[in-house]
Amino acid sequence: QVQLAESGGGSVQAGGSLRLSCTASGFTDSSVFMAWFRQVPGKEREGVAAIDRDGRTKYADSVKGRFTISKDNVKNVLYLQMNNLEPEDAAMYYCAASSGIVPIMTLLEPDFDYWGQGTQVTVSS
Repeated sequence: QVQLAESGGGSVQAGGSLRLSCTASGFTDSSVFMAWFRQVPGKEREGVAAIDRDGRTKYADSVKGRFTISKDNVKNVLYLQMNNLEPEDAAMYYCAASSGIVPIMTLLEPDFDYWGQGTQVTVSS
């Protein structure tokens, strides 16, 4: 059974940094995509960044140059380094993994079939 557990959320001032972590377990196939999504109340879940097994990455335009996704394949941990945070980045952040629903890496919610419980990020101006 695949399980994802996020940590690292918290409260920071605008311009600050946070690093989110997602510990993954239960994968039997390494050919998955993993990603970070975020959601604020009343809005749809938004793809932030994704990474494939070879380390190729994809970012939402709103976070390019500020956020970095990475993973430790030995420890099975996914990271999201968030720098120069803005109030608009405040949201619940979710770790997600795809078992290969689609053959290409996307930032679309329907393409990911495993989800963590989320970790809250608050950014004050």
